[in-house]
This record gives sequence, C-alpha cells and structure tokens, in this order.
Amino acid sequence: MLATHQFTRTAVTNFVCARRRMGATTSRAMNGQTRAFLDNANIPGVSAGCKGAPVDETKANLPIVCGEEVMSQKAHGTSDTPVQDKLLYGCDVSLADRICNFNRHYAEHAGYAWSTPWLSQVDRTKETTYYDSVTGKPLFIAPRGRSFEEFEKESRAHGWPSFRDEEVVWENVRCLRDGECVSTTGTHLGHCLPDRSGNRYCINLVSVAGTPVEEK
Repeated sequence: MLATHQFTRTAVTNFVCARRRMGATTSRAMNGQTRAFLDNANIPGVSAGCKGAPVDETKANLPIVCGEEVMSQKAHGTSDTPVQDKLLYGCDVSLADRICNFNRHYAEHAGYAWSTPWLSQVDRTKETTYYDSVTGKPLFIAPRGRSFEEFEKESRAHGWPSFRDEEVVWENVRCLRDGECVSTTGTHLGHCLPDRSGNRYCINLVSVAGTPVEEK
C-alpha cells in the first residue's frame, strides 16, 4: 500500500508539474485530459463513492451551477494550496488533501465520518458551521430547517454527511452540470444527489473539516 501511495503521489506531482510547464492557459481539451487523469488514478484510501446526478437547470434555481474552469489545475491540484495542517474531527490530512485537491470522483469510504469523533465534537443543540479544509471558508451550516436527529439519521443512512439546499453557503459552493459539488476555489466536496425531498449534497467530511480563516 505504501509503494502504491508513493507511486500515485509521484504520478500526480509529475502531471501537475508538466501542466505548469505548458503554461497557465487551460484549453477545453486539456481540461478533459486533466479530469480523465484524476478520475482514473488509482488513489489509495478512497472509495468510488456516490455518483452525482446531472443538474437540470430548467427546473430549479439551486444548485448554483459553475463551469469546468472552477476546477482547473492550479498550484496544488485544483486548489492554490494544500489542506490545512490540522483538521477538525480527527480527519486524516493526507486523505483530505488527496480527495480535496487531486480528485474529481472518489470519496472517503462510506461511514468514514463515524470512525471519527465528529458527532461527539459538535453541539447537537445548535447549528454547526462546516468550513473548507483548504481555505477555511464556510460551506455548510447544519442542521437548518430540521432537527439534529433528522440530519444525523439521513447522513448515517447514506454513509456521508448529507446537506440540503438551505444548509449550503452558496457564496462559496457550486455544482458542475454532472452533479459534482465543489467550492468556488476548487475544493472537491462531494456530489449532488436529488431525491423526493429535493437536492441532497453528499459531502466528504474530510473536505469540510477546516478551521475558519480568522481563527487560524
């Protein structure tokens, strides 16, 4: 596993460096090449996760849809910097960096959030703000419009923290047309999976375990 991990990190690093040498301009074709590489990389410690559903922009104002340029290659994968050195809820920094910055499809394993002290560290009597693990910007506030028990039950049933439209900080969150949920600065968060109750955002805990920027 260690050898595979080292090989994958080397491959990603070499790919990013090669992209930088080719210049800052990113063509549509190169975006596709980048995405194919990241989607097909054999990334250890992650699962295939849940697939996003295509966003029907004709039926609702939410989610707010962005273009592929938000997830273009930057100084550190799809972000300008790595994840924060210390994440909340005991989240693994290395795993978080792979999922947030060098990934467009994979997820932490189903149930990963419940292997951490996440739910024992939040106040069940009030809303909790979840921050970007890279930038520290607020991304989700939950529970909102429902009880903590309802939020926990839905999240546990699906295997990942699950948020609804009113719990999203739309100033900092977008979705691509294929359902991928991302931050406006390029952090991969998870996927949008609509159901009978509306849009459900299936989110990696490692992506929203940051410390707010003003408190760093």
